[in-house]
Amino acid sequence: METILAVFIAAVVLIAIAVGGMAAGSKLTGRCLRGSCGGPAVVGPDGKEIESCASCPNRHRHS
Repeated sequence: METILAVFIAAVVLIAIAVGGMAAGSKLTGRCLRGSCGGPAVVGPDGKEIESCASCPNRHRHS
């Protein structure tokens, strides 16, 4: 049981380090996050996107 707990804690710590590293990298470079899915918040009732990369305030800082 102790081994399972140690593995679980190690996995949580590694995931937290990875997420923290990605967040720090995004903040330090000033780039907008990009992905294939923006979720329901960016899709209007007619099915068209409400927001896009064009609305990102940092879009002209980096390519």
